Amino acid sequence: MPLEAGLLEILACPACHAPLRDESASAETPELVCTGKDCGLAYPVRDGIPVLLVDEARRPA
Repeated sequence: MPLEAGLLEILACPACHAPLRDESASAETPELVCTGKDCGLAYPVRDGIPVLLVDEARRPA
């Protein structure tokens, strides 16, 4: 289930405060990916709720 556009506009990466990009539609596991140049953390979305904890984030490959 995609996130509401209004919610995505106000969410930011907790590590670097850059905007997040919704990768829920194209990925097998839904996640929000940081658009920061040096960050790129991917935060999981569980049951339609973004888990914005740095400890839960996946590091870029």
